[in-house]
Amino acid sequence: MTRYIDVNDLTRLVNRKGLPTCLAEMAEYIRQDYLRWHDFEKCARLANHSPDGVIELMPVSDANLYAFKYVNGHPKNTHNGLLTVMAFGALGDVDTGAPVLLSEMTLTTAIRTAATSALAARHLARPDSKRMALIGNGSQSEFQAIAFHTLLGIDEIRLFDIDRNASEKLAANLADYPQLKLTIAGSVAEAVRGADIVTTVTADKAYATILTPELIEPGMHLNAVGGDCPGKTELHRDIVERARVIVEYEPQSRIEGEIQQMPADSPTTEFWQVVEGSAAGRENAGQVTLFDSVGFALEDYSALRYVLDMARALDIGHDIALVPELENPKDLFALLQPKEREHKASAA
Repeated sequence: MTRYIDVNDLTRLVNRKGLPTCLAEMAEYIRQDYLRWHDFEKCARLANHSPDGVIELMPVSDANLYAFKYVNGHPKNTHNGLLTVMAFGALGDVDTGAPVLLSEMTLTTAIRTAATSALAARHLARPDSKRMALIGNGSQSEFQAIAFHTLLGIDEIRLFDIDRNASEKLAANLADYPQLKLTIAGSVAEAVRGADIVTTVTADKAYATILTPELIEPGMHLNAVGGDCPGKTELHRDIVERARVIVEYEPQSRIEGEIQQMPADSPTTEFWQVVEGSAAGRENAGQVTLFDSVGFALEDYSALRYVLDMARALDIGHDIALVPELENPKDLFALLQPKEREHKASAA
């Protein structure tokens, strides 16, 4: 049988544990799996593009589990009452190919993206970081804010979105975090000024320049989350050229990340090297660091592994017959036979 987790199940799981706890625990699952980088068979995600968006499959596996995620990105969806990003995913047993888990991944992706952002910032931001700018206040933004508050102790966030209603929505949703000082800024420049960390999580499928060089101050850590497909960026090329750039999986980031603007041999460091300590994250206090985050399948593997473990521990979700279970595995046709004949055949 396959454990099935729908949106209601995942919501129940997160509410039972608390979102800050889920963020911290999922970040640890992600860290553990990045430490096993060489155990995984990896590839860039498979993308089918259309004029208004993209649909992607994100596979990865180790010797035990195969994981994949189906995910879209359609920025215009919100005009039609739909989410920009929707996703589901699965875990399969490598030895048999049997599906172990089928799960919603829209909410899970928001949690894993925020957990990954905060985990990276632990290595790349200055240890005394307290202030963050959050540019783009859509459906991912609350998760980013809570992750940085919970995992890094960020206590002041300046918000900016071209849609002020989105910023007001974000501020209202975080009213239960009184220790977190939130200010809605009137411009990107106002939000970024004096920030230790700048997170960009915008949705438009375009070569955008959300951040320009004159806005960048020495020692900033830039967490670029919104760029995640060819033709979609958030940072001016000069920023990328001057920063210390950390990516998740270089072959994918060259296609989809901020470094798609750069020559193929521009310097980058993969995040697993920073996690294991073979490469520095931040080299000095004045350095500008950039986590060029496009989202990588390994993080989904970690997220699905976490969801399965917590669902079992909390007895959330239910088992479904996603694939047949047969008395005679060579007789798939038996599924279509009347039950009486099945019983007679078994008795014989």
